Amino acid sequence: MTEHTFATLASRWYERNARDLPWRKPGVGAWAILVSEVMLQQTPVVRVLPAWEAWLDRWPTPAALAGDTPAEAIRMWGRLGYPRRAVRLRDCAVAIVERHGGEVPDRLDQLLALPGVGTYTARAVAAFAYGQRHPVVDTNVRRVVCRAVAGEPDAGPATRPADLAATEELLPAEPAAAALASAAFMELGAVVCTARAPRCAVCPVESVCAWRASGQAAPAGPTRRPQRYAGTDRQVRGLLLAVLREATGPVPHQRLDQVWQDDVQRARALAGLVTDGLVEPVGEESFRLVGDGPPVPLPQP
Repeated sequence: MTEHTFATLASRWYERNARDLPWRKPGVGAWAILVSEVMLQQTPVVRVLPAWEAWLDRWPTPAALAGDTPAEAIRMWGRLGYPRRAVRLRDCAVAIVERHGGEVPDRLDQLLALPGVGTYTARAVAAFAYGQRHPVVDTNVRRVVCRAVAGEPDAGPATRPADLAATEELLPAEPAAAALASAAFMELGAVVCTARAPRCAVCPVESVCAWRASGQAAPAGPTRRPQRYAGTDRQVRGLLLAVLREATGPVPHQRLDQVWQDDVQRARALAGLVTDGLVEPVGEESFRLVGDGPPVPLPQP
């Protein structure tokens, strides 16, 4: 298999079959793409779509979000899950205003320096917003490259430097073509080369796939153990946040006590929300979403 063949096959397939997602449309800016990438972490597309549209309708620029409170970001995040992402996204918007005049930077090192922007998100924005040549590696891409190149049924649980290097070797030299290939690899893993039910018969790279050639079967069970939710601290945190999101002021401790009967677990979940910077105490007996007060004026970009 040559890198050119693999990327070409995947890119041609993507141009004909890619899902029609709003953040992929021509002319969508870097801020909108950054928001989509943060929201899509560990969250299905179907849940992200309405949240992404509502978020950008309210905060179409980094400056708009930076000028609002962390509490409003948490409220707007709703039940999208992992609400620390909302606070990190606002912190990121503040940094973009303060360091880059309100424009999402296009240099990889500057993207990596933004709060809450890691290896994957920085490279995704550089590739998809600015058409640069970077290996964009998420769970789907790791699986595609592991199967097609290494001939193994699945990849490890976390991205390693070797995954970035293996993916970069598959990218065309020309930046725009490389960015297209990065999107194609991701889409291929999301809808065809899936973890438990790969659709090899319709895969555009089947003819050059080392795993397919080896004849190995797909893993019999899930590659990762599903996380339990019911009865966990995550559920209790979500219930507490739901009350605080709906409140227009500090919520008395007695009101939060009604959310969950287990006093020890409830206290632990509430303490975790405070530690994570999502909730803050007001006096000794009440709590509110962090920064739930008048917005702090920021320098104009």
